[in-house]
Amino acid sequence: MNILMVCLGNICRSPLAEGILQDKAASAGLDWHVDSAGTNGYHVGEAPHPLSQKVALMNGVDISAQRSRKFVADDFDKFDKIYAMAEDVVDDMRRIAKNKFDESKVELLLNELYPGKNMDVPDPWYGTEPGYHKVYALIEEACEVIVERHKG
Repeated sequence: MNILMVCLGNICRSPLAEGILQDKAASAGLDWHVDSAGTNGYHVGEAPHPLSQKVALMNGVDISAQRSRKFVADDFDKFDKIYAMAEDVVDDMRRIAKNKFDESKVELLLNELYPGKNMDVPDPWYGTEPGYHKVYALIEEACEVIVERHKG
């Protein structure tokens, strides 16, 4: 399965989601390809935010080799499932993908934990380290649900 995690800049939330899901899938023996992207393209080529890297590493997940990339319409051809970190990200994806947008492939990540609630993963960008720990915990819980459903 090919899964894409998407947020705005692809340096805080989606790199965490990519790293966490890839780690959990591998541990469960699932041969998944997990990637991440951002809708705004402001950080293309950059490593994840230092606090995202720090919090991930504290939890045994190394995301330091990741580099930010921009979400593109062709991602709908390459991925089976695309998880957005927030509702505004889905709006951006719809705008970028235009007629390639496939509603059936898109889900808000936290709907895995809270079905139908359409909750956003908070953006820790402007905050301090505790916010990154909170975001990590939310994403980890959602990724656990995804892996449990598929490890069958």
